[in-house]
This record gives sequence, structure tokens and C-alpha cells, in this order.
Amino acid sequence: MKTAKSPTLKSILVLHGPNLNLLGSREPHLYGRDTLATIDRRLVTRARSAGVALESFQSNHEGALIDRVQAAGTAGVGAIIINPGGLTHTSVSLRDALVGVALPFIEVHLTNVHAREPFRRHSYFSDAAIGSIVGLGSRSYELALDYLLNR
Repeated sequence: MKTAKSPTLKSILVLHGPNLNLLGSREPHLYGRDTLATIDRRLVTRARSAGVALESFQSNHEGALIDRVQAAGTAGVGAIIINPGGLTHTSVSLRDALVGVALPFIEVHLTNVHAREPFRRHSYFSDAAIGSIVGLGSRSYELALDYLLNR
């Protein structure tokens, strides 16, 4: 059942963590052939058609991601979609930033982290997220966006 878009959602921030700038060429058998630019274009188009602004930000640096989360807290961002990459399993600081700004967020992963190496099975983000979408390739981002647009 589809619900009406939240009238207060005006802006969504999509955060991409370390190494996601290599999408399309990095282990395509795991992560697919879509580039980050392709994923971002699809998300912007989809959000724009719903009347919602969408900004994407990628960094290989934990501090830059934390700074962007903190800025979102005062910039009118309504929700965050985040793929923390390898920081999923290590970054209490990025998790604390997300919790600290009190914006709803969805955690996404291109691969099924639960079916990979044991160290990838723990997330510092899942318990604070609205939800987690894993293992559905670049569609993971689109499904997260669809949820936010229709909640």
C-alpha cells in the first residue's frame, strides 16, 4: 500500500563512505557496474520528480562525513540515506553524529553484508536507523529513497 509523501520532507542527503567512488570498477562481481555518478543521477531524478531536493556527498575521510552530517542537522535536511562502506563496522563517531543530529536515516549496502566475512556482519548504524537495505545492488539506494518519499 502506497502512502502519501510526507509534506515536510523537502531535502534528502545521500552519504557515500570510503571507496564508493570506485564503484563501476571496484570488484564489479560484488558491487556491480553502476558508477557512483550513475546512481546519484538516478536518485536526483527520482527525488526531483517527487518535488524533493537531493544532494549526494562521498568521502574517503571519516571526519568529512561527520562534518557533512552535522551540517545537515542545521541545513533543513529532512532525512539521510547512508552507505557508510567500511566505516559501518568501525565508526562509533559517525554513528554518534547521525544520532546527534536526530535526523531519520536509512542504512544501505550494495552487497549482503550478512553473507560476507564475519567482520562485516556487525553494523554500528543499524540499531539507530529507520531500516537497513542490504544486498540489492544499486537498487538498495532507490528502495531507501522510495521509502522516504512515500512514508
